[in-house]
Amino acid sequence: MKSKYLYISILLGGLTLSGCEDFLDQENTTSLNQESFFDSDEAVEAATAPLYNYVWANFNEKFYYGMGDGRANNITAQWSSYIYPYTNMNETSLSEGLDGAWGSLYSVVAQSNNTINNILNYSATSVSETAKQQGVAEARFMRGTAYWYLGSLWGAAIIYENTSALVNNYVVPANPRADVFEFALRDLEYAAKYLPKTATAKGRLTQTSAYGMLSRVYLSMAGIISDGAYNGSNLATDFNRGTRNTYYLDLAKKAALQVVGNSAYGLMSDYGDLFTVDNNNCKEALFQLQWLQGSTDAIGWGGNQAITAFFGWSTMVADGTNWGGATCCSWDLFNEYDSQDAIRKHHSVASYGEYYPEMYVKGGGYTYGVTETASTNGANIKKYVVGTNEDNGVSYKQSSGINTHMLRLAEVYLNLSEAILGNDASTSDATALYYYNAVRTRAGMPAKTSISYEDLRYERRIELAFEGQYWFDLVRRAYYKQQEVINYLNNQNRNAGYSYSSEVGEYEISASYVAPGKGVATATAKSLTLPVSDVDQNKNHYLKSSADGGLETVAYTFGDKEVVTEDLYK
Repeated sequence: MKSKYLYISILLGGLTLSGCEDFLDQENTTSLNQESFFDSDEAVEAATAPLYNYVWANFNEKFYYGMGDGRANNITAQWSSYIYPYTNMNETSLSEGLDGAWGSLYSVVAQSNNTINNILNYSATSVSETAKQQGVAEARFMRGTAYWYLGSLWGAAIIYENTSALVNNYVVPANPRADVFEFALRDLEYAAKYLPKTATAKGRLTQTSAYGMLSRVYLSMAGIISDGAYNGSNLATDFNRGTRNTYYLDLAKKAALQVVGNSAYGLMSDYGDLFTVDNNNCKEALFQLQWLQGSTDAIGWGGNQAITAFFGWSTMVADGTNWGGATCCSWDLFNEYDSQDAIRKHHSVASYGEYYPEMYVKGGGYTYGVTETASTNGANIKKYVVGTNEDNGVSYKQSSGINTHMLRLAEVYLNLSEAILGNDASTSDATALYYYNAVRTRAGMPAKTSISYEDLRYERRIELAFEGQYWFDLVRRAYYKQQEVINYLNNQNRNAGYSYSSEVGEYEISASYVAPGKGVATATAKSLTLPVSDVDQNKNHYLKSSADGGLETVAYTFGDKEVVTEDLYK
């Protein structure tokens, strides 16, 4: 393994990276002084590499699925303190994971800011304008994505573009969600204009990645703005009005069409191939977190893929430490799988009798519940569990080597169908059906001739299960059908234990379960956002939640747009 040394500054600290594949594996012999580091196009490209892993590490380790799936009740983990407070809707500002998630997302923002400003301020004349624009575009994609998460989760966020200035004066109020989403859109629209059409290295972002993320964020914006483009005052105030802003729905459609028309990307023919180490950066991946491969002793902590350790249920399926024995697919999700949806269920959920030839290879493969006793808390999570080093030659303890899906083509197909459905009860639009059914039939499910919101909700939940997205789907719906979503959250059999009954040959809910489960709070409108960690509240009094769970906010002052939205879709 060769080493690479990158100048990188996160707030007041430093970071050194080492790795051995794709664009993460590159020498940079330039001086580590920021004034002289950016002396070539290659140096600019090297400087953005850490934005694909280290700064996302804390978010990835627990909060990616703890919030994206735990909060949405795709996961039941009654003894995991980084999941059950969110599943049970009884988190407080002291709950485990809040400070790590908030801090990790702001690490993405901080490092993106540093990268942008360093490229703009310190690039030598030998650096091409194209390299500078592309480097800035990569950083702005990351920053925009982080702000979408922040605005979606907390309903507000502190927008800033100069990290060192905020370090010196961090006691500032947050900005409202609409401003946060508008800021994210401007970043992503810049990325859509200036990222390269073709990846400069395997796993790097492209223009198509930006359009895909835009399709997601436009759908969010459609729920919070009353009509037309956001102008600072046209906020939707009726959260049960039942309709969305058609201007942003149309933009979501246009952005998604830019993606589905790109022949460089396509659905994998086999759903299971999406979740193997061999298929990192496959043709369906628009944005993946790029984890280094090797033991943590060799690569250090922060560049390793740790999700597998939190999903893996034994040392026969994942190396070393495994905490996933009691981290299971929720009863609600397990029950929702259509009986014909066997392919996606098999690759997402390890349930009794499912056979996995890629795990425990030396023993002829692994059969869940037969090779070892099945969990008594429910069916375990298979996605991101890829076997041991003996099986694949890559995985190590708490470092499995599989990338994290952040955005893939199947989601954009469903974004397109949702944007076309718009405010209608159902649609038989040919384009919407084509892309919706492409996702569905890939999984062996029958095609439909008409689709509704419920059809899309099911498809998104099942297709993207344990990929950190379902909570954000529900939050997006709550922007305009809030009570419907609250009612749904309160009827999900939360915290229900279940196990396999050999007598009846199927899984059964615990006889002692009484809905709602132990410790489950009643969801309210306040449940749709999170409290800021007590750690951050004590540093900045503006981050203390009000009685309704919101934050005190002030409007962000925007300058002129660098990219005219309509120009992206001519």
